[in-house]
Amino acid sequence: MFQPQKLSIAFCALFFTLSAQAGKLSIVIDDFGYRPVEENKVLQMPAAISVAVLPNAPHAREMATKAHQGGHEVLIHLPMAPLSKQPLEKDTLTPEMSSEEIARIVRDASGKVPFAVGLNNHMGSKMTSSLPGMQKVMQVLNQYNYYFLDSMTIGNSQSIPAAQGTHVKVLKRRVFLDDSQNEASIREQFTRAVKLAQRDGYAIAIGHPHPTTVRVLQQMLPSLPPDITLVRPSQLLNEPVHQGKTPVITDKSPGPKFRAPGVCKVSKPLTPVPQSKAINLVIESILESSVVSKLRRYF
Repeated sequence: MFQPQKLSIAFCALFFTLSAQAGKLSIVIDDFGYRPVEENKVLQMPAAISVAVLPNAPHAREMATKAHQGGHEVLIHLPMAPLSKQPLEKDTLTPEMSSEEIARIVRDASGKVPFAVGLNNHMGSKMTSSLPGMQKVMQVLNQYNYYFLDSMTIGNSQSIPAAQGTHVKVLKRRVFLDDSQNEASIREQFTRAVKLAQRDGYAIAIGHPHPTTVRVLQQMLPSLPPDITLVRPSQLLNEPVHQGKTPVITDKSPGPKFRAPGVCKVSKPLTPVPQSKAINLVIESILESSVVSKLRRYF
């Protein structure tokens, strides 16, 4: 006999199943502390958008505090030495630094960026590709409760092997939103991040408080696909770390060709199944699933 109560339980279970399978997208906006006008626009976006604050920026403490008050996750955007020669921020970490000097810089940065729960690298291709240098960093971070988000400014980053033997958890950036300030390019990168999250279960994208980036985010965030959930980086700490280079996703490659095997002929007509029996079979199938079994433990 058809039971409405069972049907409602089944649909609840189906909802939880689909929610568990939703792709998770984390967006971090770097370089906070220099452009409060654009940064304040970022802080008007959903609270799941996180911010990384440069410790020696003139508005570092102010923007970190405002971000925290608005429910945004705060990271320290710690300057690290690049391979290229360019102007460096004060207290940029280099592989040659002693553990004591690195500890001093991280301690100072922690005081300048209140409410931080994680840390990611600003530039850093030279530093993050040095295993001895990153081992010193991870040993220092082991004394804090920070996770490390690798901005992946170089392919052979040593952050994961360097963290071995410590309690520091490492995440990896998958997409840079705004290497180009072209609006169409930023839209394309945003879409790529969404597709990676749908394909792999989660993705982390990094952008900057440029006017074009802010405008694209304002336009595209409200129309995220229903199977994508915005999350903070800390909500991804138990996800498996994606190794290797991120492949570029395109929709142009043709799928495998499929050839129908022909029409299946039925030797005799099938007995019709009553609608109520069909519904009950579906309900029973859902009720016997592992998801419902887990839900029953809590309710």
